[in-house]
Amino acid sequence: MTDRVRRVVIILAKAPVPGGVKTRLVPPATPDGAAEVAAAALLDTLDAARAVPDAAVLVALAGDARDGVRAAELTAALAGTTVVPQGEGTLGERIAAAHEEAARRFPDAVSLQIGMDTPQVDAALLAAAFEVVDEVDTVDGVDAVDAAGEPVLGALGPAVDGGWWALALRHPRTAAVVTPVPTSRDDTGERTLAALRAGLPGEVRELPTLADVDTAADAAVVAELVPDGRFARAVGELLGVGPVEPVGPVGERQAR
Repeated sequence: MTDRVRRVVIILAKAPVPGGVKTRLVPPATPDGAAEVAAAALLDTLDAARAVPDAAVLVALAGDARDGVRAAELTAALAGTTVVPQGEGTLGERIAAAHEEAARRFPDAVSLQIGMDTPQVDAALLAAAFEVVDEVDTVDGVDAVDAAGEPVLGALGPAVDGGWWALALRHPRTAAVVTPVPTSRDDTGERTLAALRAGLPGEVRELPTLADVDTAADAAVVAELVPDGRFARAVGELLGVGPVEPVGPVGERQAR
């Protein structure tokens, strides 16, 4: 890969091995069905990431895609990306390691990290997230600044459940500041944003809030947003749940 890459999408993903992914979808799905839903979500996410203009894609993968469902399709989709092992440790440590790897391989690039739980993302949404931290090129080693004169060094996309779905960074190695933040809590997003704002010497903004997929109800909501994708087809075929109409703040937050 060239060191002139200016943007890199980092995807933290798991190989869709039955019994090892999307276990909260069981029931109504079987372990095989949950793995099929996970594979569809990852494939749709890879499509979106690879369609972002002028961006490389780095996949930090736990496991081997050849051991999971839809192995041939996933192997083909991953062939156009840089795949690295996700490694060991806490989620925070794995996030920092993935960003470190991105910085090593693409030293001139800003980063945008997502997972495989928001298959409703598209290239336009990801490109817009990059724009937040890459509004103007860095000149002479000095960060470009926003209209208020503050460097914009990071942005976080909150998730409806209190977590987060995206992390954009002007300097990927600064992801280390989120390593100690506890995960899988209803205040993880809030704590992560606070850690970024305390640890980065510049402005940190918020990206749009999205729903991510943990349960069958989540899957039905997200599938309705992207009815033509692989994910929606998998949800309809394998979960046996119909579309769920988003209500209240969830529906408002999903609008984009």
